[in-house]
Amino acid sequence: MRGIRRKEKVIESTEELQRILLNTKYVTVSMCSENEPYLVTLSHGYDTKENCLYFHCAQEGKKIDILKENNLVWGQVIVDHGYADGKCDHLFETAQFRGHVTFLTDFEEKKHALTVMVNQLEPSPANVIEEQFKEKSIQKVNIGRIDIDYMSGKRAKDVVVSL
Repeated sequence: MRGIRRKEKVIESTEELQRILLNTKYVTVSMCSENEPYLVTLSHGYDTKENCLYFHCAQEGKKIDILKENNLVWGQVIVDHGYADGKCDHLFETAQFRGHVTFLTDFEEKKHALTVMVNQLEPSPANVIEEQFKEKSIQKVNIGRIDIDYMSGKRAKDVVVSL
């Protein structure tokens, strides 16, 4: 697999890539069906122990149809540190990954996935867990799990002007 060309921007540390995945609320995931790309943005939760991302979604739709046919995805999260006004440069950190999607059926695994997501997304996760984690709701929700098998990252932390 081809690496990142600008070596000074490469993020090599797994811990740094995990930090980025843990500190973002949205992930953009690309998939493909019959040689046609499809892209979605999802809220997510990252599980460091399992090295996977969880997301929830509807039980049916285009994304589900595509993933049933081909469960290989590429994804990216970005931490936007802003555009450098007048410098024609942007400061950021990204983590990209490749993985395979499966949909959870086990009640305890769904509950764990929801806990991971709520803890990452909510400022007061305990309240949400107490109010919304009902057995019927957990059984009903559709949760995807992306098992990550490759990660890379890139960062621009300083303005670099090259004309």
